[in-house]
Amino acid sequence: MTKTAPQKFHFVGICGTAMGSVAAALQERGFRISGSDESVYPPMSIFLEERGIKLHQGYRKENLPADADIVVIGNAMKRGNPEVEAVLNRKLFYLSLPEVLKNYFLRGKHNLVVTGTHGKTTTTSLLTWIMEKAGRKPGYLIGGIPKNLGQGARLNDCKYFVIEGDEYDSAFFDKRSKFIHYLPELVIVNNIEFDHADIFRNLDEIKLSFRRLLNIVPQNGMVLVNGDDHNCVEVAKDCLAQLVEVGFSKNCAQRIRDVTYSPKGSQFKLGDDVYEIPLIGEFNVRNAAMAASAARFYDVPKSKIENALKSFTGIARRQEVRGEARGVKVIDDFGHHPTAIGQTLQALRQRYQGQRIWAIFEPRSNTTRRAVFQKELPEALKVADGVFIAQVARLEQIPEAERLNPEEMVKEISEDGRPAFYEKNADAIVDRIVPLLKERDIVAVFSNGGFDNIHEKLLARLRT
Repeated sequence: MTKTAPQKFHFVGICGTAMGSVAAALQERGFRISGSDESVYPPMSIFLEERGIKLHQGYRKENLPADADIVVIGNAMKRGNPEVEAVLNRKLFYLSLPEVLKNYFLRGKHNLVVTGTHGKTTTTSLLTWIMEKAGRKPGYLIGGIPKNLGQGARLNDCKYFVIEGDEYDSAFFDKRSKFIHYLPELVIVNNIEFDHADIFRNLDEIKLSFRRLLNIVPQNGMVLVNGDDHNCVEVAKDCLAQLVEVGFSKNCAQRIRDVTYSPKGSQFKLGDDVYEIPLIGEFNVRNAAMAASAARFYDVPKSKIENALKSFTGIARRQEVRGEARGVKVIDDFGHHPTAIGQTLQALRQRYQGQRIWAIFEPRSNTTRRAVFQKELPEALKVADGVFIAQVARLEQIPEAERLNPEEMVKEISEDGRPAFYEKNADAIVDRIVPLLKERDIVAVFSNGGFDNIHEKLLARLRT
């Protein structure tokens, strides 16, 4: 005889930001929680331990509690993992994290789902901050740490939930995009480009995933698409929900106009309303316009939107100044797709006019480690005055013929008249770049990982 409701959850891969946040929220609702991870590491390990959640270091079949009702399997887990194998052998009930969100947090709520190849984290953070400043106290789950909010997740009982909708797959046993599980009432589609070469074979497969998402938005819901992006417009053409195009072109119902930039931020007009944000770059103006348009659908007054946008303080790892030494600013950015890298470098040019900009890039994402963007990445990095490229991360996992070639990239950038260097690791890059740096230079580090703490190593060397 089965229990009427689950009592005990075990999380395999609990130290991921979203996994840990959901685990803690379930415990607050009275469920018993345990979890394991390859390396139990701060800040998530401290966050969980402070809440009395039992953590196991490493994956072993013995970690699975005998009385586990549901095992939540993280999307980095693969067959062969001892706990995954034990779950299958013992015929336990298992779910992906998106399914847990759907069943325990999203059902019956107004879910605002922010999607797209780029700008998801910033747009989700802006929209959450607008709803927060409007007194709505939304639940949220964001793939970064917005500085205004101080944490990437809040899972409460509010009727509004703002969530970053990733097109990446849900788990090894569910290859659908995560966002398919999020029961959307409102969807933002920022842009659609090829990415995630380890999951999708081509752009058409990505478009199909977005079509499936828009196909489950109710007729009384809302879809906001980038009206300047052909792929977005095409994907949304058969959508049954209310559809609004947001963008710079004349066909957009919500048209962005009269954009001005200063070193302190951007100002733009959306319809008849004027907004200011302390962020730079056309892509951030678009992110803010999307967030403002979404908030209007929920009747947030213009004054509240205006106030929220003006007071937004950014996100960790998005054009984040990590420090300054000897007059050199070191900036950390999560950018790992050529479009995002190019746009971020353009935005830094607007903010730091007349200053030299150096780009340091680590090919670390599952797409940039492959030769998919062999031509596009050099073009994006050429926006900088000088470029350093590190060795492809975990290069033994990708056959040489399919691998990105950093030496070829460096050659192409150098032929364009810019200094460009290939160095194997963070230490070698620091050794090479420090003698080249002058006062007022900007160093932008692009990586979606820790990059061996290159930011602090560079600042420390500059100080000495």
